[in-house]
Amino acid sequence: MSSPSINEEKENSHRPYGSTSTYPSENVANRPDFVGTRMMDGKEVELHTWNGPDDPDNPFNWSMKYKWILTVTICFISILTGLPAGSYGAGNDYMAARFNVQNEPFPNLYWATCSWNVGAALFPLVFVPLTENTGRMPGYFAAYIIFELFLFGSAFADNFATLVVTRFFGGGASSVSINIVGGSISDVWKGDKARSLPMSLFGFTSVAGIALGPFVGSAIVQIRKPDVGLDAPWRWIYYIQIIYNAALIPMFYLILKETRGDVILASRAAKLRKTTGRPIFAESELEKTSIASQLKISFMRPTKMLLTEPVVIFFTLWISFAWGILFLFFSSVVQTFGANYGFNTFQTGMIQLAITVGALIGTLINPIQDWLYLRTASKNQERPGKPIPEGRLYTSIPGSILFTGGLFMYGWSSQPSIHWIVPTIGVCIVGVGIYSIYMGVVNYLTDAYEKYAASALSAASLGRNAFGAFLPLASFSLFETLGFGWAGSLLGFIGAILSVVPVVLVWKGEEIRRRSPFMLESTYDVEEATERRHSASRRNSMV
Repeated sequence: MSSPSINEEKENSHRPYGSTSTYPSENVANRPDFVGTRMMDGKEVELHTWNGPDDPDNPFNWSMKYKWILTVTICFISILTGLPAGSYGAGNDYMAARFNVQNEPFPNLYWATCSWNVGAALFPLVFVPLTENTGRMPGYFAAYIIFELFLFGSAFADNFATLVVTRFFGGGASSVSINIVGGSISDVWKGDKARSLPMSLFGFTSVAGIALGPFVGSAIVQIRKPDVGLDAPWRWIYYIQIIYNAALIPMFYLILKETRGDVILASRAAKLRKTTGRPIFAESELEKTSIASQLKISFMRPTKMLLTEPVVIFFTLWISFAWGILFLFFSSVVQTFGANYGFNTFQTGMIQLAITVGALIGTLINPIQDWLYLRTASKNQERPGKPIPEGRLYTSIPGSILFTGGLFMYGWSSQPSIHWIVPTIGVCIVGVGIYSIYMGVVNYLTDAYEKYAASALSAASLGRNAFGAFLPLASFSLFETLGFGWAGSLLGFIGAILSVVPVVLVWKGEEIRRRSPFMLESTYDVEEATERRHSASRRNSMV
């Protein structure tokens, strides 16, 4: 999941009408989409922009109906591409026999989910930034088709190594698709208030898409098929997903259209050049950087932030542990409910629906968080009228406490003498916590780092997918060695320690932001960036 996402270019994507300071030529000065001229390769060219503030091609001006159709569609894509992450494990018993893989005491079959998450961590760093120039739609369809092709590879795998490799690429393509969703939402919904509900929906689908996987996979393997050849139940987990994903591609093609403002303007400028023969260009065409430069920035900046920015470091640890627990439940729920209650694969898949229920509860509560956040605008002395970034964390603090409490409840109530509904409620509470932590991290990093938000989110995504890849490898030994209660307690204690992170940010957030070089430079307003630096220098000299 990782993701999340929201992009640092969201403001630059839709430059306001008349935003450049150049001198219009007399013969085009009365054209509403003309804002001046620039030099390009030693020649003067005309700049093309929106036809005024109400240009219908501007995604911000699209009808409310279509915006919601697009939002629901791309969030549905995030569910579809997230499902295989968790559905895979439902076929463990069949794959262990087919590939002669020993799954206890070490969960060797989990290496295929580990490779999925490693791909999910790495691919967005490389490919998501390219959608800034190529557009969101080519990114969606390229990722979706690659995702579909590697589902084929997994379905027809003849050995376990093939599964590990194909799921690496499938997970990478899935993560690219999910990460583009946040960018599309920021492309069409303008302002924090308008974007709050769409982002809540995206946050829900990011968690639910993965959490629904075990249920979907366990339901599919109930199909009575002989465990031989290409008709084995575990292969049908992939067959069915291949069928419905392929069937939906034409529908997505008919519904979706490009949301990236710069790409729309560049396309219009290209048509004008062709029809008029005049040198008309969109501003993004004049400022393009090479793919090599984009990739360098997409790797170097998140890495630097992950090593030097305390906020990014601790937020990454916070969300990474929560994401690791999400994947750890894929194996631990099977282990605990199988041992204590004799549940089969389908029944444990049903139990894991509790995570999705928890995420849904978090989504229904999230409007309260948005209301609290918007109210902080009247108290902001740094930037009057703009909400305070720490306002994004108010409900994530109790959410993080719920996350911790849910882990304790899950561990200590997983006993044959206690009804199975009690640990299931614990799993649901953990789901509420995972959602609130996810939304708190995504929204805070976006607000605090503004134009560097994509890099901050990439760093967090890298960390959370790495935890999702490797933490669950310890699941069986952890619960087997310590016992269910103490294993849950150990995880709960770690969650409790990390719950301090949002508390410190709410308490000392303004001071922390003043000491961050990235945050001081992150605003799109040049004058404000200068004032931030001067203010920080004055305050630091007084200390």
